[in-house]
Amino acid sequence: MRIAARVVALTSAVLLTAGGATLAVAPTASAVSMPSKCQYAWNDPHKAKTTAVVNLRTGPSRSYVSIGTLSKGTRFTHYCLAYPHGHNWAWGKVTSGANAGRWGWVYYNYLTL
Repeated sequence: MRIAARVVALTSAVLLTAGGATLAVAPTASAVSMPSKCQYAWNDPHKAKTTAVVNLRTGPSRSYVSIGTLSKGTRFTHYCLAYPHGHNWAWGKVTSGANAGRWGWVYYNYLTL
């Protein structure tokens, strides 16, 4: 068992013994469930910004529905890439702007690190 997991287990046991307090542990980046369309996953999420107005989509191509528009400079953390028909698409989470907290696909050419 890794050290972090041991610490969480020990802390949980102590809290439960001390009065049944609830312990919430946030998932790590590696615990994010990737869509099946991902063809390459980063070891660590990449933080980026959009370079233009771009659609956030339900899948990795223009044929998928847009679920929001990201303005230029919107922060986007991406976890994996897909390459349908030779075009790069990034899947991740919007971290700023009107769509903050939403997950989806962005055309990779509109992202900069």
